[in-house]
Amino acid sequence: MADQVQVGAPPADKVVVVPDVPLAEKPPVAAAAAAKEPPPVPESEEELVKQKQVEDAEALETKISDAVADGDDEEKVPQSGHYKEESTRVADLLENEKKAVEELKVLVREALNKHEFGGFAMPQQQQQQQQQPKDDSAKEEPKPKAEAVTETVAETKEESIAQAETGDDEEKVATATIRSDAVEDDGAKTVEAIEDTIVSVSASVQPEQPPEAASKEPSDAKPNVEGKDAETVSNKVLPQEVSIWGIPLLADERSDVILLKFLRARDFKVKEAFTMLQNTIRWRKEFGIDELVEQDFGNDLEKVVFMHGFDKEGHPVCYNVYGEFQNKDLYQKTFSDEEKRQNFLRWRIQFLEKSIRKLDFSPGGICTIVQINDLKNSPGLTKWELRQATKQALQLLQDNYPEFVARQVFINVPWWYLAVNKMTSPFLTQRTRSKFVFAGPSKSAENLFRYIAAEQVPVRYGGLSKDGEFGNTDAVTEITVKPAAKHTVEFPVTEACLLTWEVRVVGWEVNYGAEFVPSGEDSYTIIIQKSKKVGCSEGEVVCDNFKVGEPGKVVLTIHNPTSKKKKLLYRLKTMPASA
Repeated sequence: MADQVQVGAPPADKVVVVPDVPLAEKPPVAAAAAAKEPPPVPESEEELVKQKQVEDAEALETKISDAVADGDDEEKVPQSGHYKEESTRVADLLENEKKAVEELKVLVREALNKHEFGGFAMPQQQQQQQQQPKDDSAKEEPKPKAEAVTETVAETKEESIAQAETGDDEEKVATATIRSDAVEDDGAKTVEAIEDTIVSVSASVQPEQPPEAASKEPSDAKPNVEGKDAETVSNKVLPQEVSIWGIPLLADERSDVILLKFLRARDFKVKEAFTMLQNTIRWRKEFGIDELVEQDFGNDLEKVVFMHGFDKEGHPVCYNVYGEFQNKDLYQKTFSDEEKRQNFLRWRIQFLEKSIRKLDFSPGGICTIVQINDLKNSPGLTKWELRQATKQALQLLQDNYPEFVARQVFINVPWWYLAVNKMTSPFLTQRTRSKFVFAGPSKSAENLFRYIAAEQVPVRYGGLSKDGEFGNTDAVTEITVKPAAKHTVEFPVTEACLLTWEVRVVGWEVNYGAEFVPSGEDSYTIIIQKSKKVGCSEGEVVCDNFKVGEPGKVVLTIHNPTSKKKKLLYRLKTMPASA
């Protein structure tokens, strides 16, 4: 992008020559001078921050008063946007920040072990039993029968011994002896089988044995200990598994990026960050986020909020077009009663959830979004239903989606919005306010180009992104045309080919023409497009092509007769003549 010049500069013609482009290769793009931004404002003590907020609020109030008095609110829109996104790598953090991350991980691990993120603790044995098929449980039903056999045999032996020990009646002793002999002689095999059953069953039903049994049978002590250890292991509670935005907590490095978001949202106060994380997980379960993502809300609101392209740093860009609610039918269908407002809220959360799950949460990855808020024809403060729904949505986003916005850009800002911002600004931290960028109608495209390349900006907002011959990967050259000046762009061609180009001037109100000038002395200049004035309401983007049969150059001419500088955008491509 050429350097911007002051309005008072004398008019001058300027020629831009695009070097010759070989066939099947993209033309070189003029290097854009990067706009230098002041460094981020360092954090200060709490009192200094509050004092700064009050001073900024007073300054903003003065600007609003001046804008209303002068009738030129666009030139007095306050500018921020000096925010620089922090690193998501733990290795890049300060020592106290690294310590905070480790402390938060300890709290999260303890909460997972104790199932404090919701639900209840289930022993490992119960979890395994729930996973087993019904046939396995049916096989264990005979156990009570074995226990009954054990008790019957034990009672029989106890009765025989008791009668023998009394010694009162010899007949009773003889009877006991005969009964014992009968059992030993006639049913030896049966008793042995029963005793084998008793041993096997008693090993599996260890908790029901009295403490004396273990002391009387030393040979069984080792199996009993192993049984208790096995029972302890089987009843051990497994750690809770919790995922948020598709990332399991403490599973890998991506979890650190998630925890960093909560820490930064609470100024690295570990306990407050942990409480926020708990509340967020609880809210996600109550709100039914996993089920919400799969719901179908139709496409009535697809023009209100949509994702389009990426900024210069690779962040996905989300556009919020409030002017769409000027449509009365859409407004009534969305906000006429509480049920519809809740439906809108759920749709908005679903849209955000789907967008977030496409982000890269690996350390150093892109895990934030740029928000573009178009306030053109916004219903404003008179629409109570819209204000209530927006307020509720913002509260949910603030409480449960920390640090997901890399920058908030407000375009087509009316003067009344500045008054609202003036009242809310003192309550925001300097870090939050540094993410905000405001631009009036005439400065909207210019401010968008500071952060988003023109090939990524939709045509409706001054860019060249649209369906057609060119794509979002075809780079655009940006040039500032001086007031009351003529600007030309030349495309040299050395062999036969088909040359295609797109051109637009933001706001137009300029004269545009195109011609082919051959290199041969005996050849004639060919008029491709006779110079004509293009108004702001006429074709937003001009797409032309010319089949070149001999060496020469295509020359585009832009004449800016106005007293304001204009932004010129163009790009071109070549194809073999046979194509």
